Amino acid sequence: MTKKRPLCSCRNRPVAVNYKREGVTYYRSKCDKCLRLQKKLSITPIANWQKAGYKKKRNCEKCGFKAQHRIQLIVYHIDGDRNNNKIENLKTVCLNCAKLISIEGLGWAQGDLVPDF
Repeated sequence: MTKKRPLCSCRNRPVAVNYKREGVTYYRSKCDKCLRLQKKLSITPIANWQKAGYKKKRNCEKCGFKAQHRIQLIVYHIDGDRNNNKIENLKTVCLNCAKLISIEGLGWAQGDLVPDF
C-alpha cells in the first residue's frame, strides 16, 4: 500500500519531497512554493549566468539544432568554472551535444544548477 502524498496548508499543491530512504518517501511540511515564500526567496530561482546578463540562444552553438522549447537547451561554462559568468565563457548547447561534450571531454561544465534547499 502506497501512502498518498499530502497537500500543503495552502491547499493548492502537494507537499515537497524531502528524501527517500529504503523505499519510503519522507515529505516536507509545505510545498516548494510556500517554502520559498517563507524563506523570502524568489519563486523561480535565477541562475548566476542570467544575473550576469547572458540569454540562452535559440539554437545549439555546437550543432545548430533549433529547439522547440527552451528547456531543450543548456548553458555551459567553457572553462568549467561555474562562477565565471563572463559572456565569452558561456555557450548554449542542446541536450544531445551536452552529453557528447561530456563524453569527448571538451572541458565544458553544465550551467549552475543548485538545489533549492
